[in-house]
Amino acid sequence: MTDAHTHLDMQEAPESALARATDLAAILTVGIDPKANRRAIVFAEENPNVYAAIGLHPNSAELLSPEVAEDLKALASHPRVRAIGETGFDFYWDKAGPKAQAAALDLQAELAQAHGHALVFHVRSKEGRDDAERELIGWLKAHRPPRFVLHAFAGHEGLLETALALGGYVSLAGNLTHRKKKRLREIARGLPRDRVVVETDAPYLTPEPKRGRENQPAYVLYTLAELADLWELPFREAEKLVDENARRLFRWQR
Repeated sequence: MTDAHTHLDMQEAPESALARATDLAAILTVGIDPKANRRAIVFAEENPNVYAAIGLHPNSAELLSPEVAEDLKALASHPRVRAIGETGFDFYWDKAGPKAQAAALDLQAELAQAHGHALVFHVRSKEGRDDAERELIGWLKAHRPPRFVLHAFAGHEGLLETALALGGYVSLAGNLTHRKKKRLREIARGLPRDRVVVETDAPYLTPEPKRGRENQPAYVLYTLAELADLWELPFREAEKLVDENARRLFRWQR
């Protein structure tokens, strides 16, 4: 199994979470700001099945400065880094303006292309709106990044159509298992099977039946099991498919 997106630095006890995930083939731990980026790399250096993504989350975009940009450029060449981001647009929290978010995204897209890394997208709008999704659709059509993934895909069909048309991947998280997410499960059932990975986004988006607890990489099992059921595949066959997709997306070893 593979956890294609987690935040080990945000776990209450990351060492314990890692100890329960030693059977995972690969874990991508994702930085969201300069401090988290360096912690992600340390986790990747110390654990053979852990790789790092480094970047500036949209809500951290106001931190972008010449010094931060140089730091990102230096870290992007680290041998344990396999992705840039998470980046994109977040209009839910209003922690950074659209111009700052776009500037941070443009820099990270340049880094991803320069180093041959996947670009990891975050997108979130306020309840009942989709302005962040529409902004990302426009950006994708204009820039056409060569390799990218929609992290914790929530079901926006216009964004999905654009991403798949451009060769992007879709990452499904624990919300796929939540009882109210019927439409998301319908969409997941019909996704192209060579474009899907699974993630936890731990410590967030805890899947059933572990809701109410802190999420952790080992719980990716429950999202993968839900996906296997939707695809009407044996668990091991679905596991093989999504593991290979993750390997192709992030270019790590088998």
